[in-house]
Amino acid sequence: MKPWLTALPVYNEAQYVDEVLENVLKFTDQVLVVDDGSTDGTQERLDAWASRLPDSVSVVHHPENRGYGAALQTVFSYAIENNFEGVVTLDCDGQHQPCGIPEFIAAGRHADIVSGSRYLKEFEGDDAPPQERMFINRRITSDINRRLGFSLTDAFCGFKAYRTEALRELKITDDGYAMPLQLWVEAAAAGLHVTELPVPLIYLDLERSFGGSLDHAETRLNYYNQVLDDAIDSACREGRFRKRNGENDHVNSPCGEKGKRAAS
Repeated sequence: MKPWLTALPVYNEAQYVDEVLENVLKFTDQVLVVDDGSTDGTQERLDAWASRLPDSVSVVHHPENRGYGAALQTVFSYAIENNFEGVVTLDCDGQHQPCGIPEFIAAGRHADIVSGSRYLKEFEGDDAPPQERMFINRRITSDINRRLGFSLTDAFCGFKAYRTEALRELKITDDGYAMPLQLWVEAAAAGLHVTELPVPLIYLDLERSFGGSLDHAETRLNYYNQVLDDAIDSACREGRFRKRNGENDHVNSPCGEKGKRAAS
């Protein structure tokens, strides 16, 4: 089995990609970048890296923009098909510090999923998060915890580590920004061991778009709620929520009326 892979989903990050890759390569030997249909010159920059460092940098190009979730599905498939022990994912917009990669790998040897949290600990120099993003994050995180039995503090951080054996348990189909919600449902259904690591709060682009109507906070919250509902309903219909550690069928199960989200 190969050691851990570090992977970055990328879409139109020409201004950050060279610096981020330079820093990532200080802390990992194998990097995969999934270019999700970039049109701003990112593709050419990535190809130059892969040409210059073919033993360290691999690039997969999506011919057109398919979405954040689609890029991570490509990452997961690559890690499984190439027999890596696990994969660390981080964003390519400068919000995640590559120096944290070794800590995520170390934690990933004792957990199925290690998820970064920007709210678990305060770091000196933390940025103030956009209020609407923090509100939505806290609302959805609370709902996930109540319905799925987790104790998360940050449901949306993209800095994560996954053991490859755990990835085999996940049925991820959501192509968009709501993919993390399906991820948590799948992790709960499979009874995976999840832990969090604190990461600094860094916001370099407060105007980043979620795409079309999702830039509207209420629309985005409603969309996230619907994705969460649908993911839970699907896993329940398929009977995929497992009993954990000898628990009875109803403990921590979101199936049935008691698992429905609280009214807005």
